[in-house]
Amino acid sequence: MVRTPLTDEQRHRGRILGQVLREARGRRSAAQVSVESGVPLDTLRKIERGAIAMPAFFTVAQLARVLDLDLAELAAELFAADAPEAPAGAA
Repeated sequence: MVRTPLTDEQRHRGRILGQVLREARGRRSAAQVSVESGVPLDTLRKIERGAIAMPAFFTVAQLARVLDLDLAELAAELFAADAPEAPAGAA
């Protein structure tokens, strides 16, 4: 199966997702979140560093549940990251 290359926006969104998950994890170890969520530790680490830019929905849902993140708010934050920056001084 040939995969379509990811766009710059998709890679950027993946990095933002990883950052949000890392921040939500707080002081908990990645290993602890992995066990609680059922997401393999290697997968979690790859998502957190942006190496997996478009993880499966259920993977994100499992992590969101364990990290007490609202999926709708998470999606809004990720899509807001795609929005073009407003020019300086624009209101």
